[in-house]
Amino acid sequence: MGRVVGIDLGTTNSVVAVMEGGKPVVIANAEGMRTTPSVVGVNKDEERLVGQMARRQAVLDPQNTFFEVKRFMGRKYSELSPESKRVPYTIRKDETGNIKLKCPRLKRDFAPEEISAIILKKLADEASRYLGEPVTGAVITVPAYFNDAQRQATRDAGRIAGLEVKRILNEPTAASLAYGLDRVQSETILVFDLGGGTFDVSILDVGDGVFEVKSTSGDTQLGGAEFDKKIVNWLAEQFLEQEGIDLRKERQSLQRLTEAAEKAKIELSGVGVTDINLPFIAADQDGPKHLNTRLTRSQFEGLCEDLLSRLRNPLREAFRDAGLSPRDIDEVVLVGGGTRMPMVQEVVRSLINLEPNQNVNPDEVVSVGAAIQAGILAGEVKDILLLDVTPISVGLETIGGIMKTLIPRGTTIPTRRSDVFSTSEDNQTVVEVHVLQGERSMASGNKSLGRFKLMGIPPAPRGIPQVQVAFDIDANGILQVTAMDRTTGREQSITIQGASNLSAIEIEQMIEDAKRYADLDDLKKEKVEKRNRAEAMTYQAERQLREATLDFGFQFVSPYRNRIEPLVQRLREALANNDDRGIDIAEADLKDALYDLNREVYQQNKLEEGEGGILQSIKDFFLEDDDDYYYDNRRDYRDDYWNGGRSGYALNPAPEPPYRPNYPTRDEYRDPYSSGGRSTPRDDYGSSRSTPRDDYSSGTRSTPRDDYGSSSRTPRDSDFNSPPPRRSSDPYRDSSQNSEYYDYGTPRQDRSPRGNDDSIPPRRDNYDAPPRSRSDYDADYYNDRSSRDDTPRKRPSRPNYQQDNWDDEDDWL
Repeated sequence: MGRVVGIDLGTTNSVVAVMEGGKPVVIANAEGMRTTPSVVGVNKDEERLVGQMARRQAVLDPQNTFFEVKRFMGRKYSELSPESKRVPYTIRKDETGNIKLKCPRLKRDFAPEEISAIILKKLADEASRYLGEPVTGAVITVPAYFNDAQRQATRDAGRIAGLEVKRILNEPTAASLAYGLDRVQSETILVFDLGGGTFDVSILDVGDGVFEVKSTSGDTQLGGAEFDKKIVNWLAEQFLEQEGIDLRKERQSLQRLTEAAEKAKIELSGVGVTDINLPFIAADQDGPKHLNTRLTRSQFEGLCEDLLSRLRNPLREAFRDAGLSPRDIDEVVLVGGGTRMPMVQEVVRSLINLEPNQNVNPDEVVSVGAAIQAGILAGEVKDILLLDVTPISVGLETIGGIMKTLIPRGTTIPTRRSDVFSTSEDNQTVVEVHVLQGERSMASGNKSLGRFKLMGIPPAPRGIPQVQVAFDIDANGILQVTAMDRTTGREQSITIQGASNLSAIEIEQMIEDAKRYADLDDLKKEKVEKRNRAEAMTYQAERQLREATLDFGFQFVSPYRNRIEPLVQRLREALANNDDRGIDIAEADLKDALYDLNREVYQQNKLEEGEGGILQSIKDFFLEDDDDYYYDNRRDYRDDYWNGGRSGYALNPAPEPPYRPNYPTRDEYRDPYSSGGRSTPRDDYGSSRSTPRDDYSSGTRSTPRDDYGSSSRTPRDSDFNSPPPRRSSDPYRDSSQNSEYYDYGTPRQDRSPRGNDDSIPPRRDNYDAPPRSRSDYDADYYNDRSSRDDTPRKRPSRPNYQQDNWDDEDDWL
């Protein structure tokens, strides 16, 4: 079974999130963005583009780039206003009055549900890539004020995308889930959701795992796009007055104006004035025309006065339905990118007298709530109870064209309501049920959701037959209507599809089309990747030839060059001719040739590593550590000696002697470096005497000397039963001077060779000292380590890679 994700299918941007480890996680797309533009385009190769790639081609190819399609879902062409039709692509009406989007490049029409399905498929694929497993289900959010037809259209889009829609969730409710997930204290919140194309406001009681929606209201045709259009019209009117050209009548100019208006709106949320510059926006017989103007925040707010009043009405309606006043609100949660505009925040402050909560990310909070709902349905999130309401009243038409409301708005869902009706004429055998949605008292003023007929009613005088009509609204807000004749028990039911929605046959056809186009897209993608791979191999082959020539010479590479260069040329010719078979053959041959070259290069490198050479010497000098310098010759002597030897240095690697003489303590030695010369004789390990002397049995003891005699280490007292071995001679002196050595710890003028003369004082003997235990030697060893840092080393310390590479005076260190 695949995973279930939460998807915020927005008008301008969409987001996908998933529950991971009990926490909701927003999934970034392939471009690294956490939000994906709700834009679908078709490029010159007839390849479908989704997101940022489609948005980039909107200016150059506006006819084949579709955006803000969510506004057309579940609606009739006759319901569209002239302002909503003002988009760069073509909107047409089909034979049934539904909305179709014309795509000239593919020479076909798309339903709005198909475009939304492509966006949903893209988000599901990104989630599958992130999770490493297929995504089969989704919780999709819709505006709270979406009617039944629009909700059903959203469900159809999910089916076309190959997803099982587990739940259709209201966007304000989803935002409240994300906000109140960890809230324990009960509070009343108001969710103010101003997105790119819709506006919703909901009042909820949140706390202790219970989310109860008190009321909801909104406007499905009010969003950030309306604010953009105010700027577009202002710019177009200015340009029309100055140049006499209406930019709204040309597709590319209109698209450039729309993008500039959106950018200006975003900038005015943070600054007081912004410049709008659009060079070469139009042209006439006098030459190209440019648009250069400046827009201030006060001008922008003046343009949007009517939109701000449209924001206030749903707020007042929500308070009236909930039976609350602004004083009863504990927190205001802002959702949607449109709430970043200062004038929108000021509207909220003026009506509620409360500072809005901006702790949540307005772009992602809805998808996070959808992911939480998906976790609830999957059993990953426990102890959460969500009580949503129906946003619009539903009922049926009765005699005289009057609407009879069965389920009023604000009713908690899921719910079921029924009522009994009768015939209006004598001997009437058929009853037509006309389902309506809206708040008007007359049927003509409401949205028609569907019609169906109950047939087979026995003939009887008017008013005698009993027909029971039941309305069921499930948790998704989808309506099902059932009519039953009580006399015969005959029943007829219908799941409301909405007049502007697709039929089951059309949906199945779109699902098949989506699969077929997905396979075609995969083939095109594989072909492009194969071409890219082949082109990369040609450059790789040339680079490897150059590197091998520099490393081993032209003569070494010559036979391989004669073999590889023709293959590279042949592969490039196949790419230029779009010869797939030739690409495959040339690529395989080139791989074999490169393999042979790499194998020979590897063997040659191994041979040179064994022989060494100047390159290896340079490499060793720069890369290898100075092991002698950092080697502590006291490291293993103690343990090795007690184990019967001194790592190969001991003169007599015999077992531990039964008796160990007493040696003097640290305080009884002189500091051999304090006078600039060496005051104690060196031991005899480096001498050339023929008979080795057994220092273990003698009563004298020499002060052990560091292997290099450097001043980086202080003299150590013995940690063991014998001093460590020293080098037999200075490696930089000839053999005749083996008995002499230099003291590298003394100044240069004192470095005179010294022999085994009588001027060296004799070693001290101390047989009266008590025997020392091994723990004493260990203590001396570790105490002596701390003193090594007090004396200078023989060479500079290694550089500190943690410090800056520039000093305080901005000089390179």
